[in-house]
Amino acid sequence: MPTFTNTATLSYNGGTVNSNTVSGTIQEVLSITKTAVDDNYSVGDNVTYVVSLLNTGTAPFTNVTVTDDMGGFLCNTSTVYPLEYNDGTVRYYVNGVLQEPPAVTENGSVVFSGLTVPADGNAMLVYEATVTPFAPPQSGGLINNVVTASGTGIPANLTDTATISALDEPQLTISKAVCPSVVNANGTLTYTFTIQNTGNVDAVATDNIVVTDTFDPAINITAVTYNGAPWTSPANYTYNNITGQFSTVLGQITVPAATYQQDASCGWTVTPGVSTITVTGTV
Repeated sequence: MPTFTNTATLSYNGGTVNSNTVSGTIQEVLSITKTAVDDNYSVGDNVTYVVSLLNTGTAPFTNVTVTDDMGGFLCNTSTVYPLEYNDGTVRYYVNGVLQEPPAVTENGSVVFSGLTVPADGNAMLVYEATVTPFAPPQSGGLINNVVTASGTGIPANLTDTATISALDEPQLTISKAVCPSVVNANGTLTYTFTIQNTGNVDAVATDNIVVTDTFDPAINITAVTYNGAPWTSPANYTYNNITGQFSTVLGQITVPAATYQQDASCGWTVTPGVSTITVTGTV
């Protein structure tokens, strides 16, 4: 809480004398809090924020403005934003009753204006933002998001911060290729399965990764490799020559985490971690 001190001065007959110093505390009657519904993020996620204004005083605050900086930070000579407000998502409540949406202005940050916080009451904003490519994706990455309330009778330092962290998990995709695409009867072909991890932690054996496929037509497998090393059945995979059902054994596949590089514009490029399975056989 802000404090103040004050000393009086008495002047007489060309001289001065000071009084004792008194001090006091200004008790704010308006407070602001900001929370994120989810503690973690991935790039492209929607994040829901709740901003609450509580008035414990006997007079209302009117024409209040709330500014959310969307986590903006200086990059070279310009400001970039790891969050982008989702147009039309704001909900405005006064004492729990839904109101007409406030005026919204966007310029990287987002401003909600014309709010009222009644005496001995509260107002609340609920809105969404999208995580942009300026958000740090690596493990330990953070978005620090500051909200400020301003208006008549509101101190300039009425702010609160919500911090969310990059989600630590593997994010896997798989693609499949065949070579050659045209093969003679009794000819040889190779299926290649490429597993990519764009997440910030390794996919490990305990993540229980399994690749299954049904080759149609069924093939006579002559070789299976994992990241260039030979695999054998049934230690690493199983295969049914009749049905064409292929499956890797639980815990045999791991995929390294992605690596990230921040460019001159402070965006992030992602280089996925990769593991590859090849299955070669005759048709």
